[in-house]
Amino acid sequence: MHDAAAFDAKSFLRTLTHRPGVYRMLDAKHKVIYVGKARDLSKRVSSYFHRTQTSPKTAAMMQLVARVEVTVTNTEAEALLLEYNLIKQHKPRINVLLRDDKSYPYIYVSTDHPFPRLRFHRGPRKGKGRYFGPYPSTSAVRQTLNDLQKLFLIRNCRDTFFRNRTRPCLQHQIRRCTAPCVGLISEEDYGRDIGAAIQFLEGRNQSVITTFVDRMEAASDAQEYELAARFRDQIAKLKEIEARQLVSRSAGKDLDVIGFASNGGVHCVTVMFIRNGAVVGSRDHFPRAQGEADKQRILNSFVAQYYLARDVPGEIIIDDDIEDRELLEAELGARMGRKVSIKSKVRGDRKRWLAMACTNAEQGLNLRLASNATIRRQFAALAEALDLEEVPERLECFDVSHTSGEATVASCVVFNTAGPLKSDYRRFNLSPTSAGDDYSALAEALQRRYARVKKGEVPMPDVLFVDGGKGQLSEAAAVLRELELDWLQVVAVAKGRARKPGAERLFIPGRRTALQLPPDSPALLLVQQIRDEAHRFAITGHRQRRAKARNTSRLEQIPGLGPKKRRELLRQFGGLQGVIGAGVDDLAKVRGISRTLAETIYNDLHIDGQH
Repeated sequence: MHDAAAFDAKSFLRTLTHRPGVYRMLDAKHKVIYVGKARDLSKRVSSYFHRTQTSPKTAAMMQLVARVEVTVTNTEAEALLLEYNLIKQHKPRINVLLRDDKSYPYIYVSTDHPFPRLRFHRGPRKGKGRYFGPYPSTSAVRQTLNDLQKLFLIRNCRDTFFRNRTRPCLQHQIRRCTAPCVGLISEEDYGRDIGAAIQFLEGRNQSVITTFVDRMEAASDAQEYELAARFRDQIAKLKEIEARQLVSRSAGKDLDVIGFASNGGVHCVTVMFIRNGAVVGSRDHFPRAQGEADKQRILNSFVAQYYLARDVPGEIIIDDDIEDRELLEAELGARMGRKVSIKSKVRGDRKRWLAMACTNAEQGLNLRLASNATIRRQFAALAEALDLEEVPERLECFDVSHTSGEATVASCVVFNTAGPLKSDYRRFNLSPTSAGDDYSALAEALQRRYARVKKGEVPMPDVLFVDGGKGQLSEAAAVLRELELDWLQVVAVAKGRARKPGAERLFIPGRRTALQLPPDSPALLLVQQIRDEAHRFAITGHRQRRAKARNTSRLEQIPGLGPKKRRELLRQFGGLQGVIGAGVDDLAKVRGISRTLAETIYNDLHIDGQH
């Protein structure tokens, strides 16, 4: 390796070839600070060493350069791919970097199974079956899967779960599945349902409606009115979903539309997804650019880094033309085995979509700029701390409170990006079987809550917090597995050894060691806030339940004294203390209380001087 003094720029430039390739700028510590490609290496690299630099950014970069390395390629396309790989490997500080490099989710249909399932998928698409997407976010996939289950009653359970069923599960009970696992639907009929679901995912909604109408009429003619009603409801739901979609005249087209906004050195690139002619969502990206970077340079780098790592639709609409457009079209087309077009000048629906993408980019940018002073900053920090794919919108936290097993109450508090959502708070008075067992109590509360979540009665959170350590985490994970919600992010919040704020440890499934955030972390402050609120809400409920129980428990233990008689006694004497102060004769005057029962009441309340 050469140091800065040893690098002779003039000699180096004289040796450069005019062939295409990639160059790397290194600083005095031999760290790569910039990677670029060139059609002509000699011409491109020499331009950096001109005495007068027109670009202040380039001049500043050259002050740091201690060495230049080059790699010659056969074609400019090879240089493009090598540039992408080197940027991904070295993450040079001066390059435009796309930090969000996570793959997008798909819907997977396991068509190799006699009774195919629908499920969320992320990662390599190697399984036998059909893949639909990509979708902009996990929430978009979950929404589509929810719609599909309501419409077509297709199973989403794992094959192992499917094979071991002896009776229908909750999905069948809430009319989300036809229970093929126990033979309540034939393979032929189920095949028609999965075929309709695939047509829906392909954007052929009208074909699905026509099929359902035919099946409804056939069922009606056969006097199978319950089945006909099912198809009628499916047609209504399908039309409702269709009305929510923004369907254009370009039906059947798959394309991405890229909008751009920039302010104060912060850049937002929004990718809007058009699938089968419908807008299915969008996703904001905030590429890192050193210094003042122009729009074209950012978009050029974004398109290269973004699409060279994933599947590409047949058409990409972009806010401005880019330098490597033709090169990227050729390379992406070769990778996909079909034509790929990158366009910036468009009309009609595409122009409208581009304007929409730019508007979304401006909104995303404004939100990003404003978030530093709001709770949104805490949510963004939480997403980063937990390595979430996107900023969460809804958090739930559970805590359990009791006194030596007495009057056990669990709380569920909800936060969104506006703060505590108190209208969605819930308490759970837990059964005696859970008394004194924090794990069982937590499991019971989670089971009751998330059974309702699965039915669609309450919204699904993005992150679930439980107050406790590894034991509480295991209980929560077990409940979610039972309900087939184990994809939900769960975090256990444990107090530090000194039980001081700021020393909390976060236990996360799949992580061997606890995560401990800095005391001043915005994410930790949010976790503390929701944990403390869950504790407050639980202990308040517990104290109320305990006070009520202590006022009535002594009467409940007396043989022959039922609920109606207890209520009459308490009403007559104004409460438990009044009953205790009453004599046998006074007690016997109460309606429904015999002399014998009055003596029993008196004796039970005055044993061992308890009065």
